[in-house]
Amino acid sequence: MSRIVLGQSGGGCGVPVHSRFRDIAAQLRQRIEANEWEPGTRLPRLDDLATEYSANRDTVGRAIALLETEGYVWAVQGRGIAVRYGTMRPRRPRGDLVKRNEHATGYSFPSASSQEVWVRHGKADNTPARLEDPRLAKLLGVEPGTEVPRRFRVTGPQAEAPFQINISWIHPRVADAVAHVDANPRAGEWLYQIEKAGHWPIKWMEIHRARMPTKDEAALLEIPTSLPVLEIIRVGTSGADDKPVEVTEYVVASDRVETFHVLHREGDANDPWPDPESQGS
Repeated sequence: MSRIVLGQSGGGCGVPVHSRFRDIAAQLRQRIEANEWEPGTRLPRLDDLATEYSANRDTVGRAIALLETEGYVWAVQGRGIAVRYGTMRPRRPRGDLVKRNEHATGYSFPSASSQEVWVRHGKADNTPARLEDPRLAKLLGVEPGTEVPRRFRVTGPQAEAPFQINISWIHPRVADAVAHVDANPRAGEWLYQIEKAGHWPIKWMEIHRARMPTKDEAALLEIPTSLPVLEIIRVGTSGADDKPVEVTEYVVASDRVETFHVLHREGDANDPWPDPESQGS
């Protein structure tokens, strides 16, 4: 198979460099989808790929960067270029149904509502911390910088890459209700304890937005920093006084989740449209 040789400047043979790196990206994408390299394995070094495709290293690097934004690979400094699942990564639909946990007292939220077993990745943390984010502090009803109970976990379905980062901030007024709960509790157990302390039933709302991950978030989720994440902020309010008792931030890689919502008609939108002929008679 003949290849086009590019000069050091990235040009050569009249082929624009932007066309060349996209062509290389397309060929590598096809090879990944054909399982020439399985998820988790490493691609050849940039120098080796440059030799194989008769291109310079910078052009191959641009091709890899394009595949990284698409979720096919993950370039990790000092570890090489890892193949990810890309569009084949297991996805989870996320609706709006909260269930009671079938295996223990507590709740299961949408992305964990199926029968599959979810596990913790790494160490859970259950220590007080200062809530510096003014947006989250406002939602919780405390001043920025207030020290509040904080619960940190990275979780996901068993035998899969980490699915989401969960950070819960608990209002100081209910801190005593969850002080004895383990750092890695059964699903929703700590919410049950807050309800038991006089705040039943907790009501929730969620705020969704897309953003880019921080370096730490990308490392925890095993994704490139160029892949957007879905940030979900859940606010739990007391059934007794309608004031916040907890705010939980979920951070999910965008290639792992899709949200769905049932749309409902309102008011007269439930009635059939008037018949134009009957109106004109």
